[in-house]
Amino acid sequence: MDEQKTLKACSEQRYEIRRSDLPLSCPTSDMTAWDAHPKVYLDVEAMGEVLCPYCGALYVLVEDKD
Repeated sequence: MDEQKTLKACSEQRYEIRRSDLPLSCPTSDMTAWDAHPKVYLDVEAMGEVLCPYCGALYVLVEDKD
């Protein structure tokens, strides 16, 4: 059985996001959603970082390593 690592929603205060992860939502697709706030899409590309208005998590856009 293939297990995927699932993060608890909003368990961290800072997340690094890559362009391959876009579009960005909080909670993200690899987080459990049942115990989280409503899903909200965030524009991290405009400033390179964005705060979730619900949980205050900081998402920072980092460059993909080639």
